[in-house]
Amino acid sequence: MNFELSSKAGDIRSSLITTRRGIIHTPAFMPVGTQATVKAMSPDEMKDIGAEIILCNTYHLYLRPGHDTIASLGGLHRFMAWDGPILTDSGGFQVFSLSALRSIVENGVHFRSHLDGSMHFIGPEKAMEIQSALGSDICMAFDECTPYPASYEYALKSLDLTTKWAKRCKESFEKSTPPSPPLSKGGMGGVTSSQALFGIIQGGVYKDLRKRSLEELVDIGFDGYAVGGLSVGEPKEEMYETINFIAPLMPENKPRHLMGIGDLKDMLFAVEAGFDMFDCVMPTRNARNGTLFTSTGRISIKRTEYKSDNLPLDENCGCYTCRNFSKAYLRHLFLAKEILSMRLNTIHNLYFYIDFFRKMRDAIKGKKFGEFKKKWEVLLQ
Repeated sequence: MNFELSSKAGDIRSSLITTRRGIIHTPAFMPVGTQATVKAMSPDEMKDIGAEIILCNTYHLYLRPGHDTIASLGGLHRFMAWDGPILTDSGGFQVFSLSALRSIVENGVHFRSHLDGSMHFIGPEKAMEIQSALGSDICMAFDECTPYPASYEYALKSLDLTTKWAKRCKESFEKSTPPSPPLSKGGMGGVTSSQALFGIIQGGVYKDLRKRSLEELVDIGFDGYAVGGLSVGEPKEEMYETINFIAPLMPENKPRHLMGIGDLKDMLFAVEAGFDMFDCVMPTRNARNGTLFTSTGRISIKRTEYKSDNLPLDENCGCYTCRNFSKAYLRHLFLAKEILSMRLNTIHNLYFYIDFFRKMRDAIKGKKFGEFKKKWEVLLQ
C-alpha cells in the first residue's frame, strides 16, 4: 500500500491510497459489507455508483461461513466477486457490542456467539489469522473498544491491553502475510496477497490517554492509524473534542481512519480536522427504513405528501433510482414492503454518499472546502 498526499490546506487533506487492487481517493467513504455483501447491492452496482473500497466484518465472517471456508473458495474477493480493495475490521467492536457474554483476558476475549450461543475465543493472533485467510487489502489490529461511560482507570487498563494486543498483532501479521507477485488481470487473486495493517487508537474521551495510545502505536509502527471507541454513546461535544484533538497528532504520511462515524455533518467536521477514511452502515440502514438523503436534506419516503408526487427523489441526483422513478413509486414500494424498495433506496443513498465525498474532494482541491462545509451544515440541520 502506498499513501500520497495530493492536496492540503491547514489540517484538511486529500490523498491517494494505492493498493494492489485499486486506488482509493480520500476523503473516502467505505460502504459496509458486513457479511461479504453490501446489503441490497451487487458488486457491479457498487462499481457503477463509484465505490472504491468496501468494509467487511471479521467477527461475522468468522462465525459464518467461517474464514477457512472463505479461504478454501479463493478468498474474500473471489467469494463475493468484488475485485476492488477491501478493509476488514478486527472484530473487536462486534465482540464489545453484540456478545451477550464476554470475558476479557490477557490473551484475548472469550465470547458467546449472537447466532447460536456457542462459545468462541478471539485474540490478536486469531484476528490476524482470520484476516489473513480472508485476504483483505487492509486489516485492523485487534483492540478493546472502550465503552462510554468509562472511568479513567478502566480506560487506562483498556488502553494498555489494546497496546499489548497491537504489538502481538504486528508480530503475527509479519509472520503470516508474505509479499506476493502482482495480481493477474481481474484482480480477484487468491488469499496470499500482501496486506496493510492499521493500528487502532483507544483511550475513551481522555485526551492524555488518546495521545498515549497514538504514541505507543506509532512506536510499534503501522501502515495506517484508526481512531476507535467514538460514537459509542458519548455526547457529540465530547466526540468532536476528541476528533479535533487527536487528528492533527496522527502521522501526516499515513492514512487516518475514523471508525464507525457516518453522519454527514460529523464527517465534515472530521475531514476539517484531518481524517481521510470513514465507514458506517448509516446510508444502507436508513435506506431500508425509508429515510433518504437528498441535496435539500433528508426525507422520509413514507410520508403522505409523496403519495402522488411524480417528481424524482432528487432532481440533482444522477443515480439509477432518481433517473427512473418517482417519489410516489418509491413510497408505494416501501409501504408495500417490496424488496425493490430496499434496493432502489439503497442505490440512491450510497450514490449520494459517494457523490458527496467526490464533491468534497473537488472542493478541497479547489480550496473551497469552507464554502462546501458551510452550505451542507445549513442543509443538515
